Amino acid sequence: MASQKLRLGIHDFINAQPLVLPLKMDAVRLNLDLALDNPARLAAKLHAGELDIAMVPSIEYLKNADAYRLIPEVCIASRGPVGSVLLVTKKPLDQVRTLAMDNRSRTSVALLNILFHRRLPPSVIKGGADPDPESMLQQNDAVLIIGDQAFLLEEGHPDLTVYDLSEEWFRLTGKSFVHAVMAVRPEARPSPELIQFLKGAADMGKNMLDAITLLPCVKNIGLSAEACKDYLTNSILYHLGEQELAGLMHFREACQKGNLLDHQHPIEFV
Repeated sequence: MASQKLRLGIHDFINAQPLVLPLKMDAVRLNLDLALDNPARLAAKLHAGELDIAMVPSIEYLKNADAYRLIPEVCIASRGPVGSVLLVTKKPLDQVRTLAMDNRSRTSVALLNILFHRRLPPSVIKGGADPDPESMLQQNDAVLIIGDQAFLLEEGHPDLTVYDLSEEWFRLTGKSFVHAVMAVRPEARPSPELIQFLKGAADMGKNMLDAITLLPCVKNIGLSAEACKDYLTNSILYHLGEQELAGLMHFREACQKGNLLDHQHPIEFV
């Protein structure tokens, strides 16, 4: 009897495509039921048991690290400017009164609170919003936007002030920032073959950059092939190595100090 399929979820932003394409190509062979969704919904589905494995925001993993294990050596991270996690303001920070936050984002909201809680007025009104940059800006003094839509803001609005949160984190700490990790529910049993595949998927995907530049998610925002390749090659890190783990643990400490995290659980791998 064939073993039951594992349900694996991953977001479909441009930064995940070097992982998504190999997974799509080998899902049948690996006995996977592949689900694409935004990061916040993936975290909710993993928590509800609707997925067995998922690429989830790092803050969601840290909140549930006593229950989840990680696939080793796999993440989405950055070290310095990333271009796709942005705080964009129409006014000086101390004059911001309303801030719309991309409702697909959870790690970025936590990072914003850590980096800007003393730079934004205590009275600033924060609210979640659908990722429509134009609408968000029309109705608010500032916006937090993540993913592919962030490229639209950075390119199309030279009059705005843009803060790259990954760059701000690196300037403050000198450490990598881990945006997302691949978490596994306690009852799930990924095979050694699947674990090895996931560890090497990004390297496979980076050999498909020409194909990635032709995807609708790239074309729809007008990102050039050169800019897309540069982003995936030089801005995004996929290996959860020592520097990334150090950054993740530093973020864990900062979240607890900022009352964004109740406990610090040890990081465990499958």
